[in-house]
Amino acid sequence: MTTATSQGVAQRRVLRTEIPGPRSRELHARKVAAVAHGVGTSLPAYVVRAGGGIVVDVDGNHLIDFGSGIAVTNVGNSAPRVVDAVRAQVDDFTHTCFMITPYEGYVAVAERLNQITPGDHEKRSALVNSGAEAVENAVKIARHHTGRSAIVAFDHAYHGRTSLTMALTAKNMPYKQGFGPFAGDVHRVPMAYPYRWPSGSATCADEAFEAFTTTVRGQIGSANVAAVIVEPIQGEGGFVVPAPGFLRRVADWCAAEGILLIADEIQTGFCRTGDWFASTHERIVPDLITTAKGIAGGLPLAAVTGRAEIMDSVHVGGLGGTYGGNPIACAAALAAVDTMQAEDLCGAARRIESVMRPRLAALAAKYDQVGEVRGRGAMMAVEFAEQAPALAGAISAACHRAGLITLTAGTFGNVLRFLPPLVIREELLAEGLDILDAAFREVL
Repeated sequence: MTTATSQGVAQRRVLRTEIPGPRSRELHARKVAAVAHGVGTSLPAYVVRAGGGIVVDVDGNHLIDFGSGIAVTNVGNSAPRVVDAVRAQVDDFTHTCFMITPYEGYVAVAERLNQITPGDHEKRSALVNSGAEAVENAVKIARHHTGRSAIVAFDHAYHGRTSLTMALTAKNMPYKQGFGPFAGDVHRVPMAYPYRWPSGSATCADEAFEAFTTTVRGQIGSANVAAVIVEPIQGEGGFVVPAPGFLRRVADWCAAEGILLIADEIQTGFCRTGDWFASTHERIVPDLITTAKGIAGGLPLAAVTGRAEIMDSVHVGGLGGTYGGNPIACAAALAAVDTMQAEDLCGAARRIESVMRPRLAALAAKYDQVGEVRGRGAMMAVEFAEQAPALAGAISAACHRAGLITLTAGTFGNVLRFLPPLVIREELLAEGLDILDAAFREVL
């Protein structure tokens, strides 16, 4: 029987050595000697090639990818349209700085973002380099437009590692420990987290909304708040899906109070949850939306998209940066979006969920240590009941040894999260879930 390939990579798991193998260990020793200690590595299997749902390391091991470089390679690694577009752009020119001598690619990406993001209102977009930079700019824009300074974020949120975005991020270790003091006038409110809500999931939405409005009105003052920023599904916080109806009520209340709503769709965007953006599932239309990760098939690009009157309120020169909207990244983004549309990757994400959810639910039914299975589309998670990282870390390590790339998450490190490429083949998805099953048996 012939083995399917994707971008020249055989779509099958192959274990030629232990993981990490000898050449990876040699490279890791060089990494330790050359790279700052604070730059961590979850699985030190050094990559030479990747495509579809497979990552190939320097020792010839073919690993099944359930991480997508943290929700980046939604279209798969080295997706053909992306590769062709990047090669063509490199041949033409690599950089001019859009603020100096502009080019069509930046404009075309902005047009596509204005088209596909939620809402039929007139929009504008600004391109930057990373998710954290997009969040920083969204906050700048919100403050400038409203003339207010306070920003409200949620428990379990993650918005980046820069000084301002660390203030917005909830989790201390490893993101914030020792890096303070943080930017001021950032305030935190409870997230409607059904599994962990003290009085139970049935009351979660109502009580969380009451806590949100009480805090904003009583402790901050609604008239002082420029924006509320929220991930429609919290990423690093553990793929927390808010209680049904909570975000819609927050959005409606913000609109009534003159507060802008910023949706951080950096991890959830570009078909990952079974729609172009997770805000759509929640029936909310953000005033501003930040995007990155899956936007450009693996190249560094991010954006802020928002209502035209908000985005255009900033003076000329108030937004931008040397590399923002780099022409190569823009070419990749246009090709990635074309791929998502042509291959119906929203539908692919829903099909992945239809396979993963019952398999994960079966693990929950079998093992009492599992507290909840949750997620949407190809963004699924298992949370362990104990608020400690040991179980998730041990099971993830067992998966790594068997050739499956998995990630952990959660404020307490007790969540396994799964982010396979949306182009992963069904047989690889099933094999990866078999490996996960075996890891549960090994550890529990």
